[in-house]
Amino acid sequence: MAMASISRRKATTVFSSWRHLYSNNSSKYSWIVSRGYAVSSGSDENDVVVIGGGPGGYVAAIKAAQLGLKTTCIEKRGALGGTCLNVGCIPSKALLHSSHMYHEAKHSFASHGVKLSSVEVDLPAMMAQKDKAVGNLTKGIEGLFKKNKVNYVKGYGKFLSPSEVSVETVEGGNTVVKGKNIIIATGSDVKSLPGITIDEKRIVSSTGALALSEVPKKLIVIGAGYIGLEMGSVWGRLGSEVTVVEFAADIVPTMDGEVRKQFQRSLEKQKMKFMLKTKVVSVDTEGNGVKLTLEPAAGGDQTTLEADVVLVSAGRVPFTAGLGLDKIGVETDKAGRILVNHRFGTNVSGVYAIGDVIPGPMLAHKAEEDGVACVEYIAGKEGHVDYDLVPGVVYTHPEVASVGKTEEQVKALGVDYRVGKFPFLANSRAKAIDDAEGVVKVLAEKETDKILGVHIMAPNAGELIHEAVLALNYGASSEDIARTCHAHPTMSEALKEAAMATYDKPIHI
Repeated sequence: MAMASISRRKATTVFSSWRHLYSNNSSKYSWIVSRGYAVSSGSDENDVVVIGGGPGGYVAAIKAAQLGLKTTCIEKRGALGGTCLNVGCIPSKALLHSSHMYHEAKHSFASHGVKLSSVEVDLPAMMAQKDKAVGNLTKGIEGLFKKNKVNYVKGYGKFLSPSEVSVETVEGGNTVVKGKNIIIATGSDVKSLPGITIDEKRIVSSTGALALSEVPKKLIVIGAGYIGLEMGSVWGRLGSEVTVVEFAADIVPTMDGEVRKQFQRSLEKQKMKFMLKTKVVSVDTEGNGVKLTLEPAAGGDQTTLEADVVLVSAGRVPFTAGLGLDKIGVETDKAGRILVNHRFGTNVSGVYAIGDVIPGPMLAHKAEEDGVACVEYIAGKEGHVDYDLVPGVVYTHPEVASVGKTEEQVKALGVDYRVGKFPFLANSRAKAIDDAEGVVKVLAEKETDKILGVHIMAPNAGELIHEAVLALNYGASSEDIARTCHAHPTMSEALKEAAMATYDKPIHI
């Protein structure tokens, strides 16, 4: 099998996406050389200073310390984990799970022989469980900092020079942190829309949507991306009437088209309504509710839509406000993203950037990979990140997870390819637990059978996708997966069968 030889290969750095993005800047940044330093005792200068304690920043800080570099991490929030842990990925997954449990108890338990006289939502208890999870995890990161001897400074940092950061501490004081290498890892913020003021009460961002004090009767979600659909799912399960307004023609435009259509049908069966190709003209907050004036994206007659709460979920933008980038001359693009070379170095020697503030997917796990690779380069080692192989997951029910190319992208490349699909309706584990909505889709190059992309819609797609991520990283063929023994009965057998359908024929359909 191909994997037998592929697995013995020495991993090499793959930066195809970076070469495409920065081909015009490669010579400009080629002079930047990463520098490694041993821990210097008795000095107040750090080898590495990380501004930002989110997934990219705290991981970079821990890795730097593990590599023997004297490290300080600066975080303005006063709690580590960034947006992801405090008001993003983690609390949203807590509410997604809690709301799914309620929905299952109300709609599915009886068919499994579990009868309840009544089921009700205790929203304060649900929020308390979420907050407890967040609190425990942030404390856990602080423990990791202590274990790895990372110095933690709580405050807002801004550059005084390429080697000095002034920090306004949360206690009200000021301190200067010096570093030979400074990594910007300040993440991203909610993208605002013209004419819409977020008050986190009636017009909310994802932050406010995670902390509503009551279930809104009507919820409008502006933006049909990952975050909007996840938060819409939470409140829809708890009883809200959810309408999603999207300017584009499709939900989650980066998703494989065929899978997207099935996904939208699934959400519609859950009573989520969609208004696509629709523009928000204005928002009126007079009175108790919120009134939106809408019109077709291409122009036309205006209509109005009313709700108790409006969630603005139109994307995110790099957060670099107040850092003083202009003072030290760090260059950014038109979108405000910091320009870096393949070693994450900016145009200013000794200053690096990772995560959401640079081009690439705005995902926590991508930021973590950036952080590790950046620090490895600083320490004189080799780093590795391939943005083409970063998995994406929508944590609704069913979930949708993808890695590699969509069918639309493969067609655009002009590559001859084959497609293999397998429905979970034919998967024994899915049928046994009565949760069989979804499909696995595998795309492979026709001549070589090399896997180009994998797309999964399933209850636990976010867990199933990683077999495919590993396969793509090692250049595996669909036959490699098909000939790998999978335990029975498991949901992962659907991936095996889809791989069989790609190079030959599946067994169970």
